[in-house]
Amino acid sequence: MTPANAQTYLDEYFAPWVRALDLTFTDLGQGTATATMPITPDLTRVGDILSGQALAAMADTIMAFACFAHYGALKPVATTNLDTVFLRPGVGTHIRCEAEVVRAGKQLLFTKATMFAEPSGKPVATATATFYLA
Repeated sequence: MTPANAQTYLDEYFAPWVRALDLTFTDLGQGTATATMPITPDLTRVGDILSGQALAAMADTIMAFACFAHYGALKPVATTNLDTVFLRPGVGTHIRCEAEVVRAGKQLLFTKATMFAEPSGKPVATATATFYLA
């Protein structure tokens, strides 16, 4: 799976509000996915800080793509749980999310992600999720 494939899958199969996050895939590997999201006025709250909801949605989406990268193809996965820990305010020009499959069983995939504010490179949030292979 390539970043171009991932971008096409995002555009064709994900909800309009997820596409509105303006995610851009930069790398996909064996069970890994990396993408960026610009910090825009539509995604910030008081103090020009990126909203937690945008960070959680980004993490969930990029972890799903790490699952797709694990299989090398788009597979139907459903989030069964998502835990997001916010470490510091999301400020800067954009957020970079690095996600990976930690363990893949027959029906469940366990994933983790770290989100970094750019250009500082400081981590702003971490997330873990479990996905069910439908």
